[in-house]
Amino acid sequence: MGQVEDCQTRQAVHAFFAGRVGVLATMHGKEQVIAPLLCPALGITLKVPQGFNTDRFGTFTGDIPRAGNQVEALRAKALAAAEQCALTIGVASEGSFSPHPLLPFATLNLELVLLLDRERRLELIGEAATTETNYARRAVKSFAEALEFAYQAGFPAHGMVIKAHELHNQPEDLAKGLNTEARLEQAVQLALDKSATGQTFVETDMRAHFNPLRMKCIAAATQNLVDKVYNLCPACGYPGRTKTFVRGLPCGLCGEATEQVQGVEHSCSRCGHKTYEADLTHSAADPRWCAHCNP
Repeated sequence: MGQVEDCQTRQAVHAFFAGRVGVLATMHGKEQVIAPLLCPALGITLKVPQGFNTDRFGTFTGDIPRAGNQVEALRAKALAAAEQCALTIGVASEGSFSPHPLLPFATLNLELVLLLDRERRLELIGEAATTETNYARRAVKSFAEALEFAYQAGFPAHGMVIKAHELHNQPEDLAKGLNTEARLEQAVQLALDKSATGQTFVETDMRAHFNPLRMKCIAAATQNLVDKVYNLCPACGYPGRTKTFVRGLPCGLCGEATEQVQGVEHSCSRCGHKTYEADLTHSAADPRWCAHCNP
């Protein structure tokens, strides 16, 4: 996108949101990375609601189960915050950690950031995924073992959690946000005193305000959301056109369709307008990706 087009798009986006005020559903400092990207890009102001408890939608430590899947919990947070503040724009983020589908022994952090505009009936989700995470846990029998694990995981910049029991995640058995040696030692000793097996469990605190690596991924998801907002429909000017990769690039040897990308389709959810952009960098796929030539 050229400078003139970029300026025009920015003006159109700002006109669409017209200096409105929204609410960011967080109590873990996510405004530090979301607001500086989202507010100037959209021309809006974001406020953080006082006393809004995001833990009721689920916690990483498991003491409160997540409300539905990742998207459902994300939507519930944004809607609840918007209703509490009587605003029509709600913003929220939700993260998840799971085994990487392709890389053995690697953990995948997927972050989603949602923009919900109830007035314009617009819902857009930015996303980012990374293996750059310190998500880990270990059973320990002493403070020395816990401290060794903590420093390997980025302590004290990254906070720690101590669990007295592995499976029973009761609030009284959890100590969160541990970012000093003194607090960590106290929590470990209390947990060991409760333990019937002589061990306790230490894990990384994955809440955003205690986890700089996760904050970095949330920022990337926010930028992805901005990019989606700026994908305006050329027919009606509505933001958030859907971008879909179209596969089927023909094999350079036999001409059969492959799973390689041949172009990108943009479609508007409001008016249904569609455009297609062919991938001009590749006119044919390498035969090694062809199921016919290389079964």
